This record gives sequence, structure tokens and C-alpha cells, in this order.
Amino acid sequence: MKRLYGADMADYPRYAIYYVPAPDSGLHRFGAHLIGYDAFSGEDLPFPDGILQAATDWREQTGDPRKYGFHATLKAPMSLAPGKTEVELLAACAAFAATPRPIPVIRPVVGSIEGFIALVPAEPLPELIRLAADCVSEFDSFRAPLTEQDRARRKPAQLTAAQRGHLERWGYPYVMDGFRFHMTLTGRLGDGRRESLLAMLADRFAVLGLDTLLIDRIALFRQETAASRFRIVDHWKLQR
Repeated sequence: MKRLYGADMADYPRYAIYYVPAPDSGLHRFGAHLIGYDAFSGEDLPFPDGILQAATDWREQTGDPRKYGFHATLKAPMSLAPGKTEVELLAACAAFAATPRPIPVIRPVVGSIEGFIALVPAEPLPELIRLAADCVSEFDSFRAPLTEQDRARRKPAQLTAAQRGHLERWGYPYVMDGFRFHMTLTGRLGDGRRESLLAMLADRFAVLGLDTLLIDRIALFRQETAASRFRIVDHWKLQR
């Protein structure tokens, strides 16, 4: 594939490094069924019982997270830098996971972030911020330079000075001091609609009885084309 780093075309495939729950976990089933897509298998999933009765437009409201799969971003989607390969990126992911590090443990809650609903930590956690920062920096050599299209899509005029600096340095504005861990469940919602769905999703999440969550796994996701959904290439458990 010819690589174009000009003003109007991003390269594909794109890759991202995300936290994902284990494929056999209740949390994975909860999130994947809510958005209607399993990024491990690449298959569509039926929504949970009663969800379409409670929210008849649920399919539309989950269109954005369905494209990415149920996850939390650690290293945002990127095209590969010239000379870098998927095989090398897989090896780097395996090496990262095998390096002993503190494993963050969060108290997950259903909350609102930037107008959408997501699972978020109940309290800030330095170990989680460090894990995300390590992913951003250690995999940055695999990231192709920003195109003008990439830069414009982030609307730099609407970003803070710190966010613009992160965009230029790391290719994504919401990293380091601007990182906020979240596992997205809906697209953006109006205030009135968001409150009713928050209550419904909080009740459904409570059934899991998940008081704590180890952020102990990374996965490499691949998006083949701009119209494709992201799918998991491989995943690794982090070592303590």
C-alpha cells in the first residue's frame, strides 16, 4: 500500500492499544452486548433483553462505540510509521505486557464524560494514569506523523494549549495530564436523555456486582479501512 502523508488522506490499516476485559468475563459480555459488537470475534451481538423496549433508538445511540468495540483507550488509533510492521508492533505489545508493573485497581461506576455514558473510575488513580502514559510514550515510535486531516479532525482551535501540545507531540490531545479512563457505552446525548439512560445503565451494571476491576490486560486492535470496525488482533495479560 502506498503511504500518503499529505493533507487529505490517512493511511490504513490503523492500530490502537486498548484495555479490554478478558473475553470470558462478565464485564466483557456486559459491554459487548450493550453496544452490539464483540471485537474479539468481529461478530454482531444481540442487545440485552429489554434494552430496545427501554430505549427504542438504542442501536443509533450506540453506533459510535460499536465501531471501536468495548474498550478503554491507552494508545489512540494510529497509522504505522514508515518501516514499522504489524509483526513488530505485536512483539512490542508482548514485551510491554511482560514487563512487571503495578496493576491498577479501580472502582468502576457508570458515569457521564463529555456528553456520553461510560464506565469510569470512581476516583482518580495515579497507577492508571501512569499505565496510560507508558503506553502513549513506549509505542509512539510506531505512530506515523499526523496528517493535516488528522490535525483538523481534532479541531485544534477548540483545544487548550496543553491539549494542542499533546496533539503535536503524541498525535492525540487527551493524554498524560489530560487522560481520563473510560469505557464508552453510548454516543453523545442531550442532557435530558443522558440522565434517564444513566439510571438505566447504572441499574444494569449493578447486577454484575463488580466492586473492583483490575486494569490488567492490553489488546492490539486493527481497523482495516475508514468504514471498518476495529477488531482485536491479539491481547496480553499484564505482569505484576
